Amino acid sequence: MNTEFFEALAVLEKERGIAGDYLLEKIKNAIVIAVKKDYEVEDDNVQVDIDPATGRFNVNLVRDVVEEVTNPHTQLTVAEAQEIRRTYSLGDRVITPLKTKDFGRIAAQTAKHVIRQGIREAERSQMYAEMQSKAHELVTATVTRVDDRKGLVVLDMGKGEAVLPKNDQLPGDEFFEGQHVKVYISDVTVTERGPRVLLSRTHPGMVKRMFEMEVPEIFEGTVEVKAISREPGMRTKMAVYSKDPNVDPVGACIGAHGARVAHIVEELGGEKIDIVRWSEDPAEFISAALAPAKVLKVELLEGDSRACRVTVPDHQLSLAIGNKGQNARLCARLTGYNIDIRPESGYYGEDEE
Repeated sequence: MNTEFFEALAVLEKERGIAGDYLLEKIKNAIVIAVKKDYEVEDDNVQVDIDPATGRFNVNLVRDVVEEVTNPHTQLTVAEAQEIRRTYSLGDRVITPLKTKDFGRIAAQTAKHVIRQGIREAERSQMYAEMQSKAHELVTATVTRVDDRKGLVVLDMGKGEAVLPKNDQLPGDEFFEGQHVKVYISDVTVTERGPRVLLSRTHPGMVKRMFEMEVPEIFEGTVEVKAISREPGMRTKMAVYSKDPNVDPVGACIGAHGARVAHIVEELGGEKIDIVRWSEDPAEFISAALAPAKVLKVELLEGDSRACRVTVPDHQLSLAIGNKGQNARLCARLTGYNIDIRPESGYYGEDEE
């Protein structure tokens, strides 16, 4: 029986990837609970010794030698103890081996329940650790179900499933069962039902990871992504910096004939991507971030408000602001500055200051 037990333990460890020591600890705890329930004893009255190396599996009941017995499961008289071994005396503890078949049906069910629960906990813990290692990474998952009513997409992550909510999907996304989809793991949290993986296709981190995969200079660390601002499905602005003066960070991200950035734009359903050069000089950075508009002057306003006034040619005012203010909005998020854009001739219809 012991051989079969240890073989089953080895199979569990191999097939489910659960550490044998973890399983043994859970099994020991389960047996202690089972014996306590069947014999109405305390923890220190039960000994469980399981050794896979020797194939030993022993369960013992520990009883105290007393003058008067009040609980036969935890105590025995000196005379009873000396029938087992003549050297026993008052105050000694007597160890009596138990046979598995001696455990009651209820006790056995309790043990099975605790063991199953332990295996589930181990699997959850293992999945959490695995998913946690992938947090803030880009992964490819398989669509297993599409809920058109709720707009949810269920994805197979390899070890378990996760949900891509509607508000984390791009405006033009369409999904079907069996489809392979790139998603960004924005976070992994612990719940009573196991790890909860938060997926997104709208997170700015997704764009960053895609460039890391597409641009060797970023992956190697020569080019660094300093900041990203994104309006998912519409437009992204990304500021990059090169540690090597001989490497053009913007050119590296765009690629020959725009091949690198074009591949990412296609993956994101046509989302426009502006790549600008990052600078330690706020005025220089703001000027670059307002591209494609040409900037004539950047005035940093005094105080701690991180605000500035930007002057652009009259005919480029609309371009600088962008459709519904999008270009100015993304520039402000990218640089961290409140930006007041005005034409070279001053505000139309208003007196100049």
